[in-house]
Amino acid sequence: MDLVSNNPLRFLLLLSLTVLACGLVSPASSTPTIAPVEATVPVPLAGLTAEQIRNAQYQLGARDDHAVVQLTDGQYQHGTDATTMDFAYVGLLSDFISIGDLTGDGVDEAAAIFVENYGGTGNFAFVTVYTNVNGLPVFSTSTLIDDRPMVNSVSIENSEVLLDAVIHGVNDGGCCPTLPTTRRYALVNNQLRIVHYTTDAPTGARREIEIVSPSNEAEASGSVQVTGNISIAPFENNLSYFIYDEAGNELALGPVSVAAPDFGAPGTFDLAISLEGIPAGTIIYLEIQDISAADGSWLAMDAVKLFIK
Repeated sequence: MDLVSNNPLRFLLLLSLTVLACGLVSPASSTPTIAPVEATVPVPLAGLTAEQIRNAQYQLGARDDHAVVQLTDGQYQHGTDATTMDFAYVGLLSDFISIGDLTGDGVDEAAAIFVENYGGTGNFAFVTVYTNVNGLPVFSTSTLIDDRPMVNSVSIENSEVLLDAVIHGVNDGGCCPTLPTTRRYALVNNQLRIVHYTTDAPTGARREIEIVSPSNEAEASGSVQVTGNISIAPFENNLSYFIYDEAGNELALGPVSVAAPDFGAPGTFDLAISLEGIPAGTIIYLEIQDISAADGSWLAMDAVKLFIK
């Protein structure tokens, strides 16, 4: 009796076992090819734009509470009556926005000029820096330029903010600044620090100090030999030096004698400055200043960043 042909289920079972057995004795498949892993390329942050700055948040600089406000199309206003105590207006000067890298990390910041008014005639102008956080502008810091200055330009060059503005001299009325100045700011610990400052004399000649040595970001210990030039010799041929740490704490100061052939002629300086008592590892800013004998304001200043070893 043919058990297979008379039992369809048994036939199918035997057929399945046969196919399985054939599969077990078939040659092994070839080793699968592993695709190479491609290196991950970081996606660069989108650059900041002037439009973003016009609609960013802004921190008030001239008010004690330093409140954060939201700009809309470059403006913010609280209240409509400028004679009330709570009135506030902020305006972005749209012609004065610059995008560039201030920290050397390859990610651009933005520098812009804002004006604050709280009623009355005062219009306080600030240099303001925004950092780039995931492609969005985040307020970092600001510093006052003057009340009602005439801003000529602002730009970011060589990791510094460059400002050209006419500000008030000691005898200027509030309406009418007459003192041409330039300033270079470095971003230090999220604060703007002036590292170079010039003014123009009444003749139109520019007062400017240049520290020739040591070079910026040099190392120093014990003492440092400082040499440089000044375009217009100062009052009684005396400048001053100041040493600050990154937090702005004054560590040392003293006089700097200038050699010049005549009053008001270009001059030079060369002196050794002691660094005694400044701990190794400290980052300092050494400033040479020309200070007005009339009102104590700066006429010119230059600074270098030094690492104490």
